[in-house]
Amino acid sequence: MSYIIKNINIVGEGKIIHGDVCIKNGIIEKIAPIIENVEKLREIDGEGQYLMPGAIDDQVHFREPGLTHKANIYTEAKAAVAGGVTSFMEMPNTVPPTFTHELLEEKYNIASQTSLANYSFYMGTSNDNIDEVLRTNDKKNDVCGVKMFMGSSTGNLLVDSPLMLDKVFGGVELLIATHCEEEPIIKANLAKLKSEKAVLEPADHPIIRNEEACFESSLKAIQFAKKYGTRLHILHISTEKELQLFTNMIPLEDKRITAEVCVHHLHFTADDYARLGNQIKCNPAIKDAHHKPALWNALLDDRLDVIATDHAPHTWAEKDEPYEKAHAGLPLVQHSLLLMLHYVKEGKISIEKVAEKMSHAVARCFQIKNRGFIREGYFADLVMVDMNKPFTVSKENLLYKCGWSPLEGFTFPASVTNTFVNGHLVYGNGVFDESKKGQRLKFDR
Repeated sequence: MSYIIKNINIVGEGKIIHGDVCIKNGIIEKIAPIIENVEKLREIDGEGQYLMPGAIDDQVHFREPGLTHKANIYTEAKAAVAGGVTSFMEMPNTVPPTFTHELLEEKYNIASQTSLANYSFYMGTSNDNIDEVLRTNDKKNDVCGVKMFMGSSTGNLLVDSPLMLDKVFGGVELLIATHCEEEPIIKANLAKLKSEKAVLEPADHPIIRNEEACFESSLKAIQFAKKYGTRLHILHISTEKELQLFTNMIPLEDKRITAEVCVHHLHFTADDYARLGNQIKCNPAIKDAHHKPALWNALLDDRLDVIATDHAPHTWAEKDEPYEKAHAGLPLVQHSLLLMLHYVKEGKISIEKVAEKMSHAVARCFQIKNRGFIREGYFADLVMVDMNKPFTVSKENLLYKCGWSPLEGFTFPASVTNTFVNGHLVYGNGVFDESKKGQRLKFDR
C-alpha cells in the first residue's frame, strides 16, 4: 500500500514544516507543501498532528532465546511499534549468551519471522571469545556493534580481564557499546552495607551501585578507547560526575566517544523507590535527585548524544522478591517516546530535539543506512502523534509480555496514532496489521 499523509506538521532536522508526505514502495518518495493525489493513493489526514521519524532504540533486551517467559522478540517489538519505536538494537544477554556468530544469526532469523519493527543485534563479549568478537569486523555493514559488560554479576558476561579488554579495544573495528560499572566497588559497597543492616531494601540500590562505580568504569573504558582510537559508545549514563568525560565541542559525526541516556534516568529519582520499590531497580541504578537535572542539561547541550530505554522486562514474580533477589530491569519501550513528549508539553525539551535524540542522532551514531530522518529516498519509518490526545497507561493497554509497567496510572498528554515501518502501516489507531515484518538494519561503515 502506498500513502499520502496530508496536512501534517513534519518534524525533523531542527525544524517543523507543514505539508504532505508521499510514501511509495516502502520509501518516502516526496515531501512538499501540497502533493496532488493524481494516482489515488490512500490518504491519511494528519491535520493537527505531528509526523516524526520513527524512534530508534539502541538498547533493548527482548529475552529471546532462552528467557521467553519474560518476553520475546514478537511481543516486545509489537509494544515498540505501538509506542512509535520503529527500529531496535538488542543485547546479547540471552540464554545462551550471543557469544558466537552462529548464535547471532539465529537471533536475526527469529526476528525476520516475528519482529514488526526493524532490528539489529549486538555481538556479545566474554573473557574468552575474542576470536568470535573479531570476526565481527567482517560484518561492519550488518551488525550494529559489539556489546561489553564492564560491570555485571550475571554468568560469564562480565569482561574484567585486562588482556581481553586490551584485545577488544585494540582489535574491534566497529562500535563498542559498554555497560560501565566497576564491579569491585559494587562488591565493596554491598559488603559494607550488609555489615550495617540486617535487611537491604530497594532504596539501598543506588548506594551499592553508586556514582563512583559508574565513573571509574566509564573512565577506564574511555582510557582504553583513546589508547587505540576505538569507536566507543557508553550506555545509560546515570550520574553527574560521568558527564565531565564527554564533549559537545565537536559534531556527532566526528566523535569517537559517545554517550546514551535512558528515559528512566531522566524521569525517576531515588525518591521514587519509596513508591515503586523493586519496579525501578535497574543497573545502573536510578540515583539521587541531583543527578536528574545534570543529565537533562547534558542532553540538551549535546554532551549526551542519544536517548534510549534499556528496556529489560522481568515477570512480576521476579520483581516481587526481597530486594537482593529481585531482578534488575524495567519495561519501557512502549512508552519512551510518549514520556519524552510529556516533557515537550512541560517545556523541558522541544519536539525537534526529541526527534534529534531518538532518531537522527542514533542513525548518525551507528551510521544506519537510510533511516532516522524524514527525507526523500529514505525508508518510511514514521510515527504520527497527536499532542492533544491524552493516553493513560493501564494493565489493559500494556503490550509487554511481562504485563506490568512502573508507569501504570500515568497519563501522557499525547498519543501515537499511526506507525509506519518501511512504509507499511503496522499500527493505526489501536489496530495492528502484522502482514509484513521489519527489516534487518544496514550500516554505512
